[in-house]
Amino acid sequence: MTKSKYLFPIITFLLSFGCALFVAMKVFPNNPFSGKKPENAVSNKIHDGDLIFQTSESKQCEAVRIATNSKFSHCGIIFFVNGGQFVLEAVQPVKITPLEEWISHGKDHKYVVKRLKNAETILTEGTLDKMKTYGKQLLGKEYDAYFEWTDTRIYCSELIWKIYKNGAGIELSKPKQLKDFNLTDERVQKILKERYGNDIPLEEKVVAPSDLVDSNLLKTVIDTY
Repeated sequence: MTKSKYLFPIITFLLSFGCALFVAMKVFPNNPFSGKKPENAVSNKIHDGDLIFQTSESKQCEAVRIATNSKFSHCGIIFFVNGGQFVLEAVQPVKITPLEEWISHGKDHKYVVKRLKNAETILTEGTLDKMKTYGKQLLGKEYDAYFEWTDTRIYCSELIWKIYKNGAGIELSKPKQLKDFNLTDERVQKILKERYGNDIPLEEKVVAPSDLVDSNLLKTVIDTY
């Protein structure tokens, strides 16, 4: 009799818990009991200081892709902060964005992650601290739609290039001049006209996302394209 007295409440509790867990797994698929990785979970292959590239779809980004003959128009640098993965990026303004949120902004959520080939020996904790310290100095800077080689305003690939140069002493690519890119397409010419009028600074020093993604100092870690 005593066993029967407690058996019903126990069975009721187990059934209730099981139903609640089933509902939670359906409604909240990213919960830790689901046994699945979050839908947009980023591989644990990512390291502090990695570079990440994506395709953005604004008119300016379209012009960048055409001018550089590349599918990549935006990039950032991944930093680990307080156990989380973030992307320091030059938008308006320069800011730090959670990694998965950054990925969600790209076309079809696709991205490529690159890493310095000898990162294990070069990107020491001290070097990464220097890179992060330099990057923090640029937080809040306005986005540079004129692609000037100054720190007054800054654009995405310039941000990455300067962090590696000033924090790690590494030039990821050789800067080009604006005139080195494909400026003949009418969509590119329209953007240039809007930015500069008739005075296009053809000799301005420039680093494009394509220059970085193609750097022979880097290796591909993840490619979801």
